[in-house]
Amino acid sequence: QVQLVESGGGLVQAGGSLRLSCAASGRTFSSYAMGWFRQAPGKEREFVAGINRSGGSTNYADSVKGRFTISRDNAKNTVYLQMNSLKPEDTAVYYCAARSPFASLYSYWGQGTQVTVSS
Repeated sequence: QVQLVESGGGLVQAGGSLRLSCAASGRTFSSYAMGWFRQAPGKEREFVAGINRSGGSTNYADSVKGRFTISRDNAKNTVYLQMNSLKPEDTAVYYCAARSPFASLYSYWGQGTQVTVSS
């Protein structure tokens, strides 16, 4: 099992930047594909970005492509989400998640960190 703790959320003006971090503990971090998701008030949780175990492959939701970058440091057991050119519609609770090898779903979730973008 892996435990995930997000940090780095906060209040930022539109056009600004934030970097979220997700620290993992437990079983070998590099065994897991990682993802970032978000949930805005009244909306369902949605996928934001994903990264494979080595960090060599990433994918993004269309709404954040070109503005957000996911990365990982397996030596530090941490995954990051660099968010640039933030928009008010990016306001949400952001969650990191881990997917076990050969699994199709993300099994482990952090508690979330709030990101609020003011206009």
